[in-house]
Amino acid sequence: MSLSKKLGAEFIGTFWLVLGGCGSAVLAATFGDDLSSTLGIGLVGVSLAFGLTVLTMAYAIGHISGCHLNPAVSFGLMIGGRFSAAELLPYIIAQVAGGIAGAAVLLIIASGVTGFDVSAGFASNGYGENSPGGYSFAAALVTEVVMTFMFLIIILGATDERAPAGLAPIAIGLGLTLIHLISIPVTNTSVNPARSTGVAIFQGGWALQQLWLFWVAPIGGAILAGVFYRWMGSKD
Repeated sequence: MSLSKKLGAEFIGTFWLVLGGCGSAVLAATFGDDLSSTLGIGLVGVSLAFGLTVLTMAYAIGHISGCHLNPAVSFGLMIGGRFSAAELLPYIIAQVAGGIAGAAVLLIIASGVTGFDVSAGFASNGYGENSPGGYSFAAALVTEVVMTFMFLIIILGATDERAPAGLAPIAIGLGLTLIHLISIPVTNTSVNPARSTGVAIFQGGWALQQLWLFWVAPIGGAILAGVFYRWMGSKD
């Protein structure tokens, strides 16, 4: 498969992840005049939406690009010996571009209702006063490192040649759902620098100021997972 086709797949896949996952948070988490309305999908629905974006794209483009959709995943797979270092930077560029495009489309849709304010959050990731639950920087750092570590363990294990064939997208999608169920209250769940960057650019304030954490922590967790799985999963 040519690199251009792989990059196209990563772009459209990350576009779908941000539009579907962040879109569910911005447009559908609450719905109606009463913010407690049962019509909204809530935390569980948003968590499931993120999982479904990865599951659907894994089946749609996994055979083309591997369906990373996430710079941290690309780093983790590279360290785990599953991905070429020569393709790392082009993949990251395509993923970030797709994330920004997804956020741009979401902004156009969300702006179609009176009273929408992108500066209010726009599904951005944050800590301290910008954490949904008011969690500290330390809590956010640990959460993002550990959740990304576990996400990469799931990915590396489910895609191992010794794993049951054809089921990896389900395990990965459900894994991401679980990660969101745990960590939305802490950081609004990143585990993905491209997802964080896409919405932060349009939020434009505190999200950009805190964005560095949502690059460093997920990539750090992914690298640790790549090293660990390379040892744990070896055939020695």
